[in-house]
Amino acid sequence: MTEFQQARRSSSDVTKDGLRGQRPDRDALTGVATGKRAKLRARQRDGAPTVPEVTFTSYYNLPVINSPVWSSPDIPGYLFLGGLAGAASLLGAGAQVTRRPALGRVSKAGAFAAGVLSLVGLVHDLGRPARFLHMLRVFKVTSPMSVGSWLLSGYVPLTGIAAASSLSGRAPKVGAAATAASALLGPAVASYTAALISDTAVPAWHDGYPEMPFVFVGSGAAAAGGLGLLAVPLTQSGPARAMAVFGVGTELASFERMKRRIGMTAEPYSEGRGGAYVRAGKVLSLFGLAGAVLGRGNRVVTALSGAALLASSAATRWGIFHAGVQSANDPKYTIIPQRERIKGRR
Repeated sequence: MTEFQQARRSSSDVTKDGLRGQRPDRDALTGVATGKRAKLRARQRDGAPTVPEVTFTSYYNLPVINSPVWSSPDIPGYLFLGGLAGAASLLGAGAQVTRRPALGRVSKAGAFAAGVLSLVGLVHDLGRPARFLHMLRVFKVTSPMSVGSWLLSGYVPLTGIAAASSLSGRAPKVGAAATAASALLGPAVASYTAALISDTAVPAWHDGYPEMPFVFVGSGAAAAGGLGLLAVPLTQSGPARAMAVFGVGTELASFERMKRRIGMTAEPYSEGRGGAYVRAGKVLSLFGLAGAVLGRGNRVVTALSGAALLASSAATRWGIFHAGVQSANDPKYTIIPQRERIKGRR
């Protein structure tokens, strides 16, 4: 066959789909929708959204905000002891009014000890005592740390006077005045730490700011009630039992409401280290509540329930602290809620 005949035959085999009986190199299908393009066209025909789901990632998967520089156990202990001290002052004042001297001594001494240890934890985290003194150079109403520093500076000496008078029996009028003054400051001492952590950019703390004070007050009341149940005779433990029941109910109800309201930002309260502490606190709270209600006539059961309530309050504060750190280290808890709020406003 001549070259002319070969060329003629080749031209006759050319069709709109290419050479008859042959496939292009590497079996390419020019003009045919394959792979992602085919899937996209299929989605368009079905009327489905053509934009795929977006998975959130941050720059090099780094946190968007700085993680809290506070350390454990200093700051979780500071949160726990402040709540215990504030609620114990109220319990001590109530014991004085109802003439329960044993409950009064335990509550006032506990408030003073917890207040001092709370200050120690704060100062230790700051690094130098001078830094705490520097915070007292000004009083700033809009700063929870400034308000809290001044509160502790006035509250701890008052609890010391009230405890000394109650334990020694001397200067009863001075002790009564100090007891009343510390009781007035007690609710603020028990709750201002909630404002302190909520006034940050940490998602799990900031988003829960409406309920967080109730969680802290309830937790502090449970701890103070537990202290009374642990160390006071059954004949004088009635107010401590009532405060424990009130505290556990307030804490659990407020915590559940907060978690439902803030949505995905509440995940750290159920996951990881923070979630483990929170679950332990809930179990201990329920055990302590059951013992306080059912063990009225049993000294051992009452003491165990008191110890459980103290431990539950501490576990809750540790859980809140670590959950906040977890939420700050994961950028999705910062960015996704922000986008949802912006979308909602639009």
